[in-house]
Amino acid sequence: MKFIKGMDLSTLLELERCGAKYYDDGKEMDLLDIMKKYDVDTIRIRLWNDPWSEAGESYGAGENDLATSLAIAKRVTEAGFGVLLNFHYSDFWADPGKQFKPKAWVSFGVEELEKAVYDFTVKTMEVFAKEGVNITMVQVGNELSNGLLWPEGKVPNYDNIAKFVNAGIRGVRKVNKEVPIMIHLDNGGNNALYREWFDNFIERGEEFQIIGLSYYPFWHGTLDMLTNNMNDIAERYGKDLVVAEVSMGYTMEDYKEYEQLSDEERKGYATRPALVEKIEYPMTVQGQYDFMEDFLNRVSHIKGGKGKGFFYWEPAWIPVKGSGWATPASLKYINDPGPCGNEWANQALFDYKGNALPTWKLIRDFKVE
Repeated sequence: MKFIKGMDLSTLLELERCGAKYYDDGKEMDLLDIMKKYDVDTIRIRLWNDPWSEAGESYGAGENDLATSLAIAKRVTEAGFGVLLNFHYSDFWADPGKQFKPKAWVSFGVEELEKAVYDFTVKTMEVFAKEGVNITMVQVGNELSNGLLWPEGKVPNYDNIAKFVNAGIRGVRKVNKEVPIMIHLDNGGNNALYREWFDNFIERGEEFQIIGLSYYPFWHGTLDMLTNNMNDIAERYGKDLVVAEVSMGYTMEDYKEYEQLSDEERKGYATRPALVEKIEYPMTVQGQYDFMEDFLNRVSHIKGGKGKGFFYWEPAWIPVKGSGWATPASLKYINDPGPCGNEWANQALFDYKGNALPTWKLIRDFKVE
């Protein structure tokens, strides 16, 4: 497997609908043309089962139902990219703090959930195959550190976790026998987490090819912790490793004027000052560049050549009116107080006006030695 230079562009259609524009050296360009120019090869796209309320209100955050994610996938395929299809098995965000069962599955027990995961995976894979999407990797579940499909599949119930993940793997294999399958946890600097989780899963699990990690420097420890964990699990499990989510801030300047939201409607930064103090590099344009240079050198030198690439998370999610991480309908669904704005814009690879940052040139020029 060649070293992947990937981007998560799950909000692509929403951003364009809200008027986002992107520039390289002052020239307006199609976002995918910019990606191609800077040597990106794979686009990661999340998939939610039914990100709509019973009344038909959108949950927002990219609105990544089958139709939306398929439209993005077809477009990036036509542009010459591979696709990492990222099953969340939820109607909205699935991460270590929330793994809600889809509304249609909410009354299901373990066996029904297992069948539902299999059937949903098969159906989705068949649709994407029929539409000619170039799926080059599939992610079964998202940030599964605390399991999936709660409460039945919550850690430490590894028997049920394995049943559900295995059902997804079998569903992928029913349609595509060859595509690499990723299992993805968060907190890439936490070696104890990865050892416990994968020791339990591999004892019970179907075959898969890639361990995916999330690594956000303001949440997940130092780069040394990431490197040490990746080196350990590379030897321990013999799997290829991909950092499925990474980002780094380039500014702490506010972007309120771009969102055009009142203070009570705004989410604000993901990176509060107390978190920023933990980061090894400053949140500046140069700091983002230097962090990514260090990160790329480390990932590409994991023991045994097992570090196989990265996906930068939502590099194009600049602040525009109408694009946020949630809507009132989705806040109600996940029982979250909100608010709903963009909390990620200072992590992008474009400035608030859509100008490409210098880190793109680093990504383009990076070669695995």
